[in-house]
Amino acid sequence: MTVAKTTGAVGDEFADMFIAMGQPGVSAATKRSRGRGPHRRIKLTNARIIDGTGAPVWGPADICIEDGRIIGLAKAGKARFPANVPPGEILEIDCTGKFLTPGLVDCHAHIGAPFHASNGPQPSADYVYKLWLAHGVTTIRETGCFNGLSWTLAQKAASEAGEIDAPRILAYAPFPATTDYVKSLHTPQQAAAWVEQVKTAGADGVKFFASPPALMKAALETCGDLGLRSCCHHAQLAVGRMNPLQTAGWGLTSTEHSYGIPETLLENHTLQSFPADYDYGDEYLRFSAAGQTFMQAARPGSAKWDAVLTRFLEAGHTFVPTFNVYDANRDLMRTRRADWHGRFTDPTLWSYFQPQRGGHGAYWYRWSTTNEIEWRETFRLWMHFVNDYKNRGGRVGVGSDSGFMYQTYGFGYVRELELLQEAGFTPLEVLRAATSWGADLLGIGDDTGTLEIGKRADILIHGVNPLTDFKLLYGTGAMRLNDASKAVDWDRSLQTVIKGGVIYDPAELLDDVEAMVSHAKAVLR
Repeated sequence: MTVAKTTGAVGDEFADMFIAMGQPGVSAATKRSRGRGPHRRIKLTNARIIDGTGAPVWGPADICIEDGRIIGLAKAGKARFPANVPPGEILEIDCTGKFLTPGLVDCHAHIGAPFHASNGPQPSADYVYKLWLAHGVTTIRETGCFNGLSWTLAQKAASEAGEIDAPRILAYAPFPATTDYVKSLHTPQQAAAWVEQVKTAGADGVKFFASPPALMKAALETCGDLGLRSCCHHAQLAVGRMNPLQTAGWGLTSTEHSYGIPETLLENHTLQSFPADYDYGDEYLRFSAAGQTFMQAARPGSAKWDAVLTRFLEAGHTFVPTFNVYDANRDLMRTRRADWHGRFTDPTLWSYFQPQRGGHGAYWYRWSTTNEIEWRETFRLWMHFVNDYKNRGGRVGVGSDSGFMYQTYGFGYVRELELLQEAGFTPLEVLRAATSWGADLLGIGDDTGTLEIGKRADILIHGVNPLTDFKLLYGTGAMRLNDASKAVDWDRSLQTVIKGGVIYDPAELLDDVEAMVSHAKAVLR
């Protein structure tokens, strides 16, 4: 069993802290156990195409794949391999009546969560990866590398080499100058030097939390100089002196969640009006108060609202809302009883979700009807802001942040698609955000995110058009009455996942996950 270890290496500061606190690490994936191939040449024939660019469905069409890349895409019968390629060297898959989309991009993902010490060992990376792949997620941005940058980069390399069943991984090292966790940097010079070191170590970007403004500004400017992308959870401990408009102006690539956004919209005061008994260290107070901030801000369509949107657009900023991870805040009972928990949620993960003092995101010990009503209003305003930003030309990415607050990997991502549609995105706009916009945000849009010649052949084969109902993407499927048998069926659209020339059956991946969960439950009995 391979777990994160204390190393003292740059980018591993958070992992070192969690291990020192007795937090168990995540077992690394070490081998492939599923998938056929890799196949050097694959031809998909007679498919309907949803290419991820925002274009409507078209086809029938054929796609030719060689060495994991698309080398041909045209109307059926028009895309061909070079004449010197023997037909026996091509795996042909008939996609008549089926729909092809690009693989999905999760812009806010964690390979495990670093807060499970009192609940037992975290589920393995293999559990997490297979859930992602089974839901069509072929690329993830690891926003924090809490198992350590070096650990994450090793898993990234193993995935790229096809040695493990996993999505493509982009590793964002956590900036170690936070108010409430690690603070090993104290000057702008140290901040800039740290960014240079993680770039040299192989990081794809930097994840920020609450940091002193001078340090964050220096780090972001260095990221810009080095071509590193960045994202930030604008924690309440720092947003009073550094909100997303400021960090976007310093070059921050994306704002995660909603924190800091309503603060940019305040009109009659400059700080949120907190309850008299507020303490950020009390998780209930932290999250209940977060459901009140948008209600203190400028209204949709006001001059302030429009001015803030304009400034974000001018900065070329991106939002990754992760609505789904806060979904329980507006309806705890529904989220707790989701169809998949019994079969697919690891028991340690489930135990961590339960009310507990000190557990991050486990604040349900006082959750009330009033809290849910406030969060429903927060969602209405937050969704309005995100949809307005998209409608004015801004980019929005799809991120799940699963592993917290009753959100299970893969399932949480699909829920995010549903919530973006609720926010006002059309299904086609949702898919574009989940594919090409996500790839563009990560700086890999020239390589993946759309079905185009020259790009990676990360392709999903669907039995029915997923745009008709995103519930069809859930691993459990969508509940449907079979009128012929008078029984309930659970229909799924996703039939096949292709990544790196390997052909995965989502049902087999989910079988593995269910077996892992059953075994973990048996061990705990």
